[in-house]
Amino acid sequence: QVQLVESGGGLVQPGGSLRLTCAASISMFRITPMGWFRQAPGLQRELVARITSGSFTNYADSVKGRFTISRDNAKNTVYLQMNNLKPEDTAIYYCNALVPGTQSQPRLPWGQGTQVTVSS
Repeated sequence: QVQLVESGGGLVQPGGSLRLTCAASISMFRITPMGWFRQAPGLQRELVARITSGSFTNYADSVKGRFTISRDNAKNTVYLQMNNLKPEDTAIYYCNALVPGTQSQPRLPWGQGTQVTVSS
C-alpha cells in the first residue's frame, strides 16, 4: 500500500529551525524523484524543494539558502531541514513522489502533511 507520512512540524519562532521527515512506503524508492510541497491558507500548494534519484536538488527561490532537502534510500525517507524560518513559511508541508521528467507534478495521493507555524 502506497503511503506518505510526514512528521516534524511544529511551532517555532522566526529565525528558528525544524527538520521535517517523510516516510515513503513506495516501491523503487531509490530511483524515484521526490519533492516537498507546502500549502498556506488560501494559497495553492507549491513545490519548495525537489531531489532526484541521484540526489541533485532544486529549490524555490523563496527558500533557497535556508532549506535543504536530502534523502536516505536505505530508510525510504526524505528530509527537509529548514533554517532561519520566517512567518511566511507557515504552511502545511507535504512530500510526494514526482512524475519522472517533470519539475513538480506529484505522482501519488497526498498524505496528511505536517503543520509548520512560524510565529513569535
